[in-house]
Amino acid sequence: MRFVSWNVNGIRAVMKKGFEEIFATFNADVFALQETKCQEGQVDLSFDGYHDFWSYAERKGYSGTAVFSKREPLQVLHGLGDDYLDNEGRICALEFPELWFVDVYTPNAQNELARIDHRMQWDDAFREFCKGLEEGTMPDGSTSDPKPVVMCGDFNVAHQEIDLKNPGPNRGNAGFSDEERGKFTDLLDAGFTDTWRMLHPDTTGVYSWWSYRFNARKNNAGWRIDYFLTSDALRDKIESAEIHGEVMGSDHCPIALELSL
Repeated sequence: MRFVSWNVNGIRAVMKKGFEEIFATFNADVFALQETKCQEGQVDLSFDGYHDFWSYAERKGYSGTAVFSKREPLQVLHGLGDDYLDNEGRICALEFPELWFVDVYTPNAQNELARIDHRMQWDDAFREFCKGLEEGTMPDGSTSDPKPVVMCGDFNVAHQEIDLKNPGPNRGNAGFSDEERGKFTDLLDAGFTDTWRMLHPDTTGVYSWWSYRFNARKNNAGWRIDYFLTSDALRDKIESAEIHGEVMGSDHCPIALELSL
């Protein structure tokens, strides 16, 4: 089963840069987007053989997630179940018979960590949400069948020094603060696997996001902040995890995961 995730930094913009051809090339079973930056009715985008599901932010031109799936899911969730955290369209979660698939666009802590308290609240709620799905507890308190979770998206944090080009100057900045890195560690410790790092434990210089400033992409001064995580129960099902830095169109590049299911 092939999964792809991409922060497109505006779906309307990337559609002008060959998105539909890129989408077709991957031939994913499930293709997740983050930062779609659109409202319902603003984009006419569909693919033969795929069902599509969108989570929109209340604020226009901001945030948003979407998932395209070859199979129709059993159900779709568009939030964590918290009104305060669920107005930015950051979650699109699909239930399939064998797993939950969670597409996430994690809030940015912003310059000088201006939004760090919100970010910490989000990280805790997101971890509880994913563990709940795994254990069979829905956000509304009802119960369902326990099943493993595959989650992906822009987590807006480089976990370790190996995950960004310049860790020293960026220590304490948004995306590489001790607080954000600690919450990501908590997520992994809750029973989830960073699939790419599992398969490439010592690989350096592979990133998924580059600033538009200072020729960062040309100089590969990037950050790995886009991830596929799976429940630890799926570790032996992981066949490959890829970061497609050759794909242009956004300040992020697509990432992919293959599971033998």
